[in-house]
Amino acid sequence: MDESIAQFLNFLTVEKNASQNTISAYRNDLAQFDKFARAGNSSITWDSVVGACVVGFLEDMRARSYKDATVARKVAAVKSFFGFLANEGQISSDPTEHLKSPQVGKTLPRALTVEEVDELLEQPARRNTPEAQRDKAMLEVLYATGLRVTELVTLDITDIALESDPVTVRCTGKGERERILPLPQRPVDELRQYLFKVRPRLVRNRREAALFVNRRGERLTRQGFWLILKNYAKEAKLDKTITPHTLRHTYATHMLSGGMPLRNVQDALGHASISTTQIYTQLTTSQKRAEYDKAHPRA
Repeated sequence: MDESIAQFLNFLTVEKNASQNTISAYRNDLAQFDKFARAGNSSITWDSVVGACVVGFLEDMRARSYKDATVARKVAAVKSFFGFLANEGQISSDPTEHLKSPQVGKTLPRALTVEEVDELLEQPARRNTPEAQRDKAMLEVLYATGLRVTELVTLDITDIALESDPVTVRCTGKGERERILPLPQRPVDELRQYLFKVRPRLVRNRREAALFVNRRGERLTRQGFWLILKNYAKEAKLDKTITPHTLRHTYATHMLSGGMPLRNVQDALGHASISTTQIYTQLTTSQKRAEYDKAHPRA
């Protein structure tokens, strides 16, 4: 890896406390830009890169039909990198200083209906395996709390307070912000079943701290959970594209529709800014309008 890129990623880790997901994405983005910038001239230095090179990188991504959100993220990575180099005195001028980030239109997140959630969460119960019992517990916890999938798979056993009233789960989100969320009875019952009867059959190393483990007894990964969810969504015959974030969107939408104050939903989701949470109010408003149009004779 280029030394300057390595220094920048270390800066993001140590100084900015960026998440591993962000670090991984920026590493890939900058490696792609490094390859583009050095095409035909492997000896190029970062101080000799001009704005036209960055614009060319942007146009190349668009020519490859990258999604707007992906292009915007890659441009943000490049801009952050050159900003770092300029602040460190490694380049005389920032070639991205006047480059505007591509505009990305905010799209409303997709949410499942209550009936679709019920159907999805019932799928693991139709399999009589330890893994299915684990999956049932995971899906119940995810829908009950709105956790990010990364927060879910990084939970340790010690993060579940089974003896408290109510039972709570402690998670660490973006920016290392910790929050403690109550668990309703249904996910608590599934967790107890999993912890005392299922997990001991999966774990091989008694020192394993992970709450949710795979069939090898090791911590389940984000990718592993995504495949699990994808299979259950297929079995539930859900037409919508389901991702791990879908249940988080669904949790927020259902909480707001049920009357939970926006500020409380913000705290539960771990959003630093309430503006991030407000997109769900747009979603519930559009859903109510759809119901109105369907019900009113003159709509």
